[in-house]
Amino acid sequence: MSALWRINLGVCAFFALVTLACAVLLLHQATADVKRELQSAESVVHYLRETAERDPASLQPRLTGSLRHVRVRWLVPGELFPADEEGVKAWLGRRLLDDGPAAQVVDLPDGRRAWIAVDPRDEIDEILDSLVQLLYVCALALLLSLLVIRWAVRRGMRLLDELLQALRQVSAGNLQVRLGTEGVPETQQLAGHFNRMTAALAEAQADNARLTQALLAVQEQERTRLAQTLHDDLGQYVAGIRARACLLRLVMDQPPTLEQTVSQLEDHCEHLQQGFRALVHDLYPVVLQHLPLCEAIEVLAGRWQATQGIACQLRIDTALPPMSGPDKTHLYRLLQEALTNVARHAGATQVRIRLQHRAGRLRLLVRDNGQGAPQPPRAGVGLHSMAERARSLGGELRVISQPGAGWALALNIAWEA
Repeated sequence: MSALWRINLGVCAFFALVTLACAVLLLHQATADVKRELQSAESVVHYLRETAERDPASLQPRLTGSLRHVRVRWLVPGELFPADEEGVKAWLGRRLLDDGPAAQVVDLPDGRRAWIAVDPRDEIDEILDSLVQLLYVCALALLLSLLVIRWAVRRGMRLLDELLQALRQVSAGNLQVRLGTEGVPETQQLAGHFNRMTAALAEAQADNARLTQALLAVQEQERTRLAQTLHDDLGQYVAGIRARACLLRLVMDQPPTLEQTVSQLEDHCEHLQQGFRALVHDLYPVVLQHLPLCEAIEVLAGRWQATQGIACQLRIDTALPPMSGPDKTHLYRLLQEALTNVARHAGATQVRIRLQHRAGRLRLLVRDNGQGAPQPPRAGVGLHSMAERARSLGGELRVISQPGAGWALALNIAWEA
């Protein structure tokens, strides 16, 4: 059942109850009024009886026909009482006269018999007229209410239908759908919020597509770099080792040349080992498997300072809470990415790193003294990667920058010891 039908049924039920209550009150008040009228008409009945006994001519039809609340009928010979009438009015009359005065039969001197009784039919007609008027008024009010409700609900339902259709289009992937902003203020607000939501979803979808392309490009760059490293650097050492190994067979009887060749082999093996270590370190922070997090960060900061030539001040609480392997990796990589961004974009000569645990919260602050810049409207791959790692840690990441004031990165994580 639609909302409009449910509202209509509720309104009809309400009007029915109100009409019934008004009818009950009307009947209660009318019954009391009728009984008072009939009690006053009882004296008229006694007066007519006494007058008829003295002067039978006073009961002429033209005189008694216009009496209100009194009824006079002439009985035929042998008739004791007139037959009871049928119908709603007669039933109501009997109900009203149950405890009222009884009808009187007058035997006139000329032999005729007259039946005189209190007649409530006029009062009953007034009650029925009042009930009919009440029903007409309530029916008219109900009709007007239903029309107004239908008009108002139709306007609201039209917006809901448009919203439902728009949501279906959004679920189908169409994020360009928009709602009209005309109508009452509430519908304008709803349409405005929906339009802003779809615009934000479209922007997020575009950002995700752009970041996906950037990540794929970075992946290809990493593969190219690995291939170049393996081919141009490590591959050259492997080729040199192979050539020196072949040379060994030829200089077995030449001790000086043999010693020189062995020394070159050792150098090539040393460079090859260093290259593999650097490659593995780039792919995975092996240092986390052998050192606590604070010491691993110290090693990272020391290597970065030696490589980039930027002064690095490091302050770490000694009592850091225990962390799982994936969480330590996320925190380590986030700091590594932050330092990479400082080296690439900040133009700084100094960077400060602060890692502390206070009041159940783990805080990481990275601040440089670089040139700073207005924050870009869209995050790049690096910022997006750090934001994802912060989300994986259940923390909040904020990046603050002003021209000439450097960059500041703050990570706040709820972390109980």
